[in-house]
Amino acid sequence: MTPAQADHARAVDYLEIPGTVEAPAGLTLDTPRLADGASLWRIARDSRVLDLNSSYSYLLWCRDYPSTSIVARDASGEPVGFITGYLRPNAPATLLIWQVAVDHAQRGRGLAAAMLDALARRTGRELGVTTIETTVTPDNTASNRLFAAFAERHRATVRHEVLFDSQAFPESGHQPEVLYRIGPIRVPDVAAAR
Repeated sequence: MTPAQADHARAVDYLEIPGTVEAPAGLTLDTPRLADGASLWRIARDSRVLDLNSSYSYLLWCRDYPSTSIVARDASGEPVGFITGYLRPNAPATLLIWQVAVDHAQRGRGLAAAMLDALARRTGRELGVTTIETTVTPDNTASNRLFAAFAERHRATVRHEVLFDSQAFPESGHQPEVLYRIGPIRVPDVAAAR
């Protein structure tokens, strides 16, 4: 298999599935590779919204959690967005979304929603994920909308509660992190849509 064929085989299969958001034209959704770590760090840094982790952590994420993460690539194969996530150790059917980031040039095209739908479909099919969790600060309007719309598209219940209040953080001024628990998720199976 050539490298191009391997990339194509790894890419998420997008079919017309009612209720899911497809990747914008010219972009491919894929599994992260170790070589993507530096680009993911740069996208997170340039967002100026996310808590920036060390560049080392993005390399580890690409190495250790590719099955629970997703990257969007432009026509040249460069990452232009990503979602990092992991299965909760005490709740293996729950995918915790750690970060969602989209390059400034790609914003407003529905890319974050497409990545979230594709990741939910893939982890549901391959890992048995039925619930998505994430934390969002009250002032993060874009993320609040993203996860509320995801739950609505997939007719899933959303529960909110403060997971970490402001006093839990060592630095002053950090807003509380509100836990979104979305599920059960009934993401259509790609094979069933054929």
